[in-house]
Amino acid sequence: MILRASQSIGVFFDGGRILAGRDGRTSGEMISMIVKSALLSAGCSVCDVGLAPTPCIQYTVRFGHYDGAVVVTASHNPPRYNGLKVVGRDGIEISRDEEEQIERVFFEGRWTPKVQSQLGSMKSVGDILTPYQSAIEGRVDTEVIRRSGLKLVVDPGNGVGALITPRLLSAVGCDVQTINAAIDGTFPGRPPEPTPENLQGLSKTVKLTGADLGIAHDGDADRAIFVAENGEVEWGDRTFALVEKHFLMSNPGETIVTPVSSSQLVRDIAEEQGGRVEWTRVGSINVSRRMEEIGSKLGGEENGGIFYGPHIPVRDGAMAAAMIVELLAKTGRKLSELLGELPHYHIIKTKIGCPENRKDHVLAEVTKVISGRTVETIDGVKIWRDRRSWILIRPSGTEPIFRIFVEAPSRDEANNLLGEYVTVLRDLIDEGVYDGKPAR
Repeated sequence: MILRASQSIGVFFDGGRILAGRDGRTSGEMISMIVKSALLSAGCSVCDVGLAPTPCIQYTVRFGHYDGAVVVTASHNPPRYNGLKVVGRDGIEISRDEEEQIERVFFEGRWTPKVQSQLGSMKSVGDILTPYQSAIEGRVDTEVIRRSGLKLVVDPGNGVGALITPRLLSAVGCDVQTINAAIDGTFPGRPPEPTPENLQGLSKTVKLTGADLGIAHDGDADRAIFVAENGEVEWGDRTFALVEKHFLMSNPGETIVTPVSSSQLVRDIAEEQGGRVEWTRVGSINVSRRMEEIGSKLGGEENGGIFYGPHIPVRDGAMAAAMIVELLAKTGRKLSELLGELPHYHIIKTKIGCPENRKDHVLAEVTKVISGRTVETIDGVKIWRDRRSWILIRPSGTEPIFRIFVEAPSRDEANNLLGEYVTVLRDLIDEGVYDGKPAR
């Protein structure tokens, strides 16, 4: 399957100059060999970068004038998974329409290996980390950071973030300690997704060492989750709102791009600072592509993705880390203090199993049983109880589940809202036994 998919990608690129890289998963080297062979058979020139963070590869494509890239990574997913991330010549993941072009080639079997004289060539690419690191350093005030003497703990989670973030932050004068910094595709230190429950080791280390900040990445280092000096693990949309606030103070009137799953906090900050919010479907590609379309300089996700357009409009864990560190250095304040000044919301995230063949029906039925509420259908169904409380119900694109996001000013309000709609959703999934009365 990987061979056929990679041949289809090669047909899409039509003989281009393509970067090939991977994260540290155990299966990565094997799969990468298949990918490179398939691209060569399709007539592409393959430039191998080996192990590298995904945003580093994307930066290299955009500014190294390549035609695209294939990154072998499963990002935040468990160790047994792997996947292919296809990047266009602008350094951004290819669009949904372009993905469908590749899928049509795949399912129609429209790939024919080139004759010998048309086969592609392969070479290794030199150091791509140094120019990438220099680009990030050029986007922050390194002198202010250096004078701050911040003490940091970095947890790459045994992923390829170990190659960049500790050395980047050390280079700008921070006192950096690491945990889980040996690249290991079995992820022995913790699961690769940087969720609060998976970052208790980092939380304890931050408190024990008296560090000013903890920084955690996922497997391919395109996301960053932060731990305050008191050990509190913060969701990505809260730290993003902090970045947004300080960005808009210097860039009034700018448009912030974020998915519908992000906190109302993002809109609160935009309104307070004279900016505006552009909501998108969930998924980093949707944020990146919309930023590129409208020239937005900043985007963010609740899962720890921060997109800084002047650098490159993709989520970038190392760039996010540098921005938060710069913010702490400039303000001279603790992360917990800065976050404490933001409006507070309680967020719940959960999921409910649903057979693939029932997803569309269940989603359609959910919209029918809602009464007297403001409803948005940018992605799934987002139901606003009032201006500060909402629930988002959306089918997963990769698993037989519905993902549910709830936000309200208090824990009790969030739990009540979740309970109300989980009951509706479960009844609709269970062969439609819901009694048909509108949700209150």
